[in-house]
Amino acid sequence: MLDDLKYVHQRDSQDALGVVEKQWQQLVHSFEPRTESLEHGRFENVVFAGMGGSALGALISTSWPKCTVPFEVCRDYNLPNYVSDKTLFIASSYSGNTEETLSALAEAQKLGVKPVVITHGGKLGEIAKTNNYPTYHIPATPQPRFSALYGLAAVVDILKKNGLAVDTKPKPKLAAAADFLHRSTSAWLPTVPKDQNPAKKLAMELAGKSPVIYGGPLMAPAAYKWKISFNENAKTVAWWGSFPEFSHNEFIGWTSHPVDKPYGVVDLRSSFEHERIQRRFTVTAKLLSGKRPAPHTVQAEGSNILEHLVWTIAFGDFVSIYLALLNGIDPTPIELIERFKKEL
Repeated sequence: MLDDLKYVHQRDSQDALGVVEKQWQQLVHSFEPRTESLEHGRFENVVFAGMGGSALGALISTSWPKCTVPFEVCRDYNLPNYVSDKTLFIASSYSGNTEETLSALAEAQKLGVKPVVITHGGKLGEIAKTNNYPTYHIPATPQPRFSALYGLAAVVDILKKNGLAVDTKPKPKLAAAADFLHRSTSAWLPTVPKDQNPAKKLAMELAGKSPVIYGGPLMAPAAYKWKISFNENAKTVAWWGSFPEFSHNEFIGWTSHPVDKPYGVVDLRSSFEHERIQRRFTVTAKLLSGKRPAPHTVQAEGSNILEHLVWTIAFGDFVSIYLALLNGIDPTPIELIERFKKEL
């Protein structure tokens, strides 16, 4: 089925596979923030308001390039109580109509906090234009989840321009990661047969199961992205968790009932994780052997944590889209979420 290109093109009506193949380009997209320059100054913290796919770039940035001050991703209607004129506030919504983000923005405006905006348009874009807020315009993608690396590039630029990025020279690494990802995706394309294609192989292993994805602290954003991709691309229930917290509670949850649980466990591993995190994955697999499905280990590739992140995220995108095709569904549309927003 996955090697039948006619079937693939029929089911993948909006070419999701083509979109994820080209997402390496997002890492080197040149943003031109509307307004002459960002507001410079000494910020004590950063608050990023965004939901779903619009928050992914911020979450990835907590692993790389990281922030020199406290950084909180706010997925709520209300801002944290500590927001002040010393807060760098970023409002992100691909559609521009996300009500939680618009609510948080309204609170920021009442506090006199000038935001930086990341959006494709909508109400958020209109508000930004009217008030002359610095704006990062995200190019069109079929769905917000496909613009995660645009979001990362925007957040990196904002942090860099305000002197808040731990990695003070991120652009060369973004360019190198883009080249690396471009080369890597060639192994996962639909033209590569399933016996040679690791993304197709993993999708077939996960067919009929609910994926459960785990990562260490650095790979946690990638694990969360995998969860979103399985939800929205494959239209299947999925969960994610992170080490070391897993070891303190969820570990025991796997020890009861038969081993043939209807789950597919995926461990996202990176050699850049703390050595004790590496050890926790190994000991967990040993002690839970025979008590849960054996985990599928995805070992991140690349020369630094950024490359590990984007490689793993892109690989998960391919796996989830191939799983959608195995499920006989189009990976791109999410009609029920659109209906939910209207009903709400």
